[in-house]
Amino acid sequence: MIAAPSRRTLLTGALASLTVSASAAPARAAFPRRPNFVVILADDLGWGEIGSQGQRLIATPHLDRMAREGVRFETAYSGAPLCAPSRCSLLTGMHAGHGTVRENPEGGPQRSLSEADLTFGELLQLAGYRTACIGKWGFGPEQAGQPSHPNERGFGEFFGYIGHRHAHQYYPEYLWHNAGRVALGRKEYAPDLLLRRAVDFVRQPSDDPFLLYFATNLPHAPSVVPGDAGRYEDKPWTRANRRHAAQVGRLDAHVATLLRALREAGVADDTVVLFTSDNGPHREKGVTPWLFDSNGPYRADKRDLYEGGIRVPLIAWSPKMRGRVVREPVTLYDVLPTLADLAEVPAPAELDGKSFRKLLNGGRREGHSHLVWNRPRKAQAIRRGRWKAIRFEPGIAGAGPEGRVELYDLATDLGETRDLASRRPELAAELMELLDQSIGPDPRTPYGLRVRSAGEQVTVALVNGSKVPWRRVTLALTTAGGRRMAGRREVTLLPGEEVSEVFTVGGRGPVTASAGFGAGGRRHTFRRAHRLRTLT
Repeated sequence: MIAAPSRRTLLTGALASLTVSASAAPARAAFPRRPNFVVILADDLGWGEIGSQGQRLIATPHLDRMAREGVRFETAYSGAPLCAPSRCSLLTGMHAGHGTVRENPEGGPQRSLSEADLTFGELLQLAGYRTACIGKWGFGPEQAGQPSHPNERGFGEFFGYIGHRHAHQYYPEYLWHNAGRVALGRKEYAPDLLLRRAVDFVRQPSDDPFLLYFATNLPHAPSVVPGDAGRYEDKPWTRANRRHAAQVGRLDAHVATLLRALREAGVADDTVVLFTSDNGPHREKGVTPWLFDSNGPYRADKRDLYEGGIRVPLIAWSPKMRGRVVREPVTLYDVLPTLADLAEVPAPAELDGKSFRKLLNGGRREGHSHLVWNRPRKAQAIRRGRWKAIRFEPGIAGAGPEGRVELYDLATDLGETRDLASRRPELAAELMELLDQSIGPDPRTPYGLRVRSAGEQVTVALVNGSKVPWRRVTLALTTAGGRRMAGRREVTLLPGEEVSEVFTVGGRGPVTASAGFGAGGRRHTFRRAHRLRTLT
């Protein structure tokens, strides 16, 4: 079902501008060389559900302060209008026309990440970061040891839900902690428990920088909070709407708790925090997003490729930043290359995302020529500059047997109320051709450090999946007893090339492979732990 434009549709078209405006004079943020990262992902939080973006019924004072002190991206997009493909896009830097997971389970098995995927957790873990995923993962199957499990995808610590449907339970029977289940007996309110685990992770003393991916399930349906709806209990709204507002308020308080934990741990100055949502607002289990203007001035909501389904809040915060508003379009598939850029790690080649680090500093970047969204067998969309086109498959959203193409000028029509496809058929056809060129097979090449063992032989391979040469490559292996075996290689790896070394070890237990190389004017070290499962 497609929602009508909200009552704020007639707001100024300046929000669609592709220029950058700042509330303070540009100043380069003095980020540490290897900052900590906290990526906070809300679940189904609409673009307009926080005060800094026009919300008037739900109070979000902490997010509003975060937006004032940090960088608020006015034109931020999710990778998809619903959960699984959007999270895949965020984690891997690929839009849903190229990524592994392009749709939700839709009644079938939980979809999985593949060997082709490199998450931002894997990339930073290779580079020596302490990593954790706390909250909703979203990629199956729900079992330990499988290749799509968070522990196998770069997150040394995992606590939360593996699958989507399980994450709909606010008082779950259990949650996963790494490879095992923790029994809760439906007695714990999961979002609060997840927050406590996230705070514990931040407070752990370590000489290494950290990455926390905090994927709360707030404020996804059903609208469940402990007790009543607090300040909203007496509002003349439905029970679901009162509790939805309370969920958003609780999310706001959780963000405040995390930021306070960073300050109390003495690491706030060395940390970059990103806050965002996976897609537009939901209308499930009795929640009516038009009551709150949850989609702001934009049309439709979750599952739709109109702006309301794919526009999301995005705030970057650090004590070292200056408050500003950025109106250049950015996407969640820009996050991986941005984290790589800030950590000074060579980014994988052939990503759809582009780093927005320069925008954090008040500068400019080479932006996207166009943005792409894909819902297989349902609809696709493309934005190029001010123009946005949506193609519906036959029979979808009222489209006839030939399907339908719609065209909008976002500079003058933020609410997508005036379809210009019949008046600009040449432009619509041109955008459809570009869209077709942008959706297809995964273009990525392998990247990183790989380890495999057979008997007493351990093979360590380094694959340069970046765009730049890796020079003076060295490989090594450290045994469980602390013995370090250095390889004999010191070579240059061009993009796409691989080098490997075979080591002979004795005994059982884990080993740690390492690779050193020079790129981007500095020396890098990748490390990967490996358990010798087949030694005798």
